[in-house]
Amino acid sequence: MLRRLSVSNYILIDSLEIEFDPRLNIITGETGAGKSILLGALGLLLGNKNEGAALRDTQRNCVIEGVFDIAAYGLRPFFEANDLDYADEAVVRRILTPAGKSRAYINDLPVQLAQLREFGSRLIDIHSQHQNLILASEEFRTEALDTVAGNGELRAAYRAKYERLQELQRTCARLRAEADAARRDEEWLRYQAEELTAARLRAGEVAELEAEQAVLANADRIGEAITAVRNAFDGDEIGVLAQVKNAEVEIGRLGGSYPHAADLSRRLRSVLEELKDIAATLAEDGERIETNPERLQKVDDRLNTLYSLCQKHRAADEGELIALRDRYAAQLDAITHSDEELAALQTEIGAARNEAELLASELHRTREQVAPVFAGQIVATLVRLGMPDARFEAAVVDCGALMEGGRDRVEFRFSANRTTPPAAVERIASGGELSRVMLALKALLARRMQLPTILFDEIDTGVSGRIADAMGEIICALAETMQVVDITHLPQVASKGSTHFVVYKRDGETHIARLTPDERTTEIAKMLSGSEVTEAAMTQARILLGGK
Repeated sequence: MLRRLSVSNYILIDSLEIEFDPRLNIITGETGAGKSILLGALGLLLGNKNEGAALRDTQRNCVIEGVFDIAAYGLRPFFEANDLDYADEAVVRRILTPAGKSRAYINDLPVQLAQLREFGSRLIDIHSQHQNLILASEEFRTEALDTVAGNGELRAAYRAKYERLQELQRTCARLRAEADAARRDEEWLRYQAEELTAARLRAGEVAELEAEQAVLANADRIGEAITAVRNAFDGDEIGVLAQVKNAEVEIGRLGGSYPHAADLSRRLRSVLEELKDIAATLAEDGERIETNPERLQKVDDRLNTLYSLCQKHRAADEGELIALRDRYAAQLDAITHSDEELAALQTEIGAARNEAELLASELHRTREQVAPVFAGQIVATLVRLGMPDARFEAAVVDCGALMEGGRDRVEFRFSANRTTPPAAVERIASGGELSRVMLALKALLARRMQLPTILFDEIDTGVSGRIADAMGEIICALAETMQVVDITHLPQVASKGSTHFVVYKRDGETHIARLTPDERTTEIAKMLSGSEVTEAAMTQARILLGGK
């Protein structure tokens, strides 16, 4: 439950702090005093987006902080799942900066807005006036019925199966579309694949052929150069080899008288061996390299083929051509086996659909079973709220097709009197009737959801007198099992609270104050009689408070 809320630098609020009662907290105040601003600050704390200019002073941060007692609400798994430090008292903080940035913290650890929103949904259920329109939401109606039926685990299991079925169906549709597109291109694919296969592509072939082409194209010049070098090496008296050999011998003879002779002789011997190796290579190449126009033509033709294929397929080299050939082959193979893959997928879809259908049937059964009980409890509350002839039905309509929440469409049908047949509540109910229906729903759901806190923002709009008193009694009964914060304009409701706060504006700033018993009597008297408090209004206020 919410123990303390503090707000600073938010719209018309410079700084305020509220210590909440664990039972029924009443908030009143004149129109324009800032009750909606306070509600907006609480919404930001629970993860709402900042939709407008929130900073009162644009040079300072806006800071909203709430302290929550969560010991009794089983929230430790949330902290573990989000890698947060758990404590029975959780401190939630939201900071808005002048630069437009937003930061959120739970127990001083930074969290994403989605995490804050998820945590906030487990702390407080805020019902504002516009939420009466939520009755038009089929998802809300279905979830309301499931809450009373205790279908949480069953619904989660169904949703997992349904999402798996949707995923399989999307995969099937994608594969079918791909197969259809591939079949349309099959002839083209086959031609391309056969052309690349027939080319007998080999990695590195272009580089090898280009090197061979360079030799064949220059065979005559290369041969002449080799012959000239060999002649220089092998001439009888003036050949390089003979001269180096003679030099080695002559230097060697000076070994006893010339200190460098041995080293120079060794070095000349090394040069001679290198020259002999060069001569051998030249001799070998001279035998191998010869003018061969036929081979040159074959090399040219092969290179032209490879160059043309690269240009045609926009490939940088034969490696990319090989990859393209393999891809075409894989696509052709996929076309060949697509029917088998689709058949297997259809079998898997059938099994997934059967599993989802079974869970949807169980959901339908539990909903139909609880619907009369659900409707009966709503009617009982409506009777207490001054609608003795009200009729309410929770109709479970089997649509025959699987949807996100099962295969049912849940309708809330309502009639305020016995002569008018029930119709969709969102279309037939007046504003005051909608308020009473929503209070009946919230009262029923709040106990089942086991939320720490529920906040009503003028849920009593459109009612007065005895009905207002009955609304107050129902809200007060809720506060016996959970914390309730009720923003109200009705003195009959305000008198039921354990603690009473008043929101007021002074010097352009919004403030909030906890009322003493005497101040509370005066505030309720104001709500009864207006700005001029009469003795009769004071007397009536004391009666409403019943000595509180």
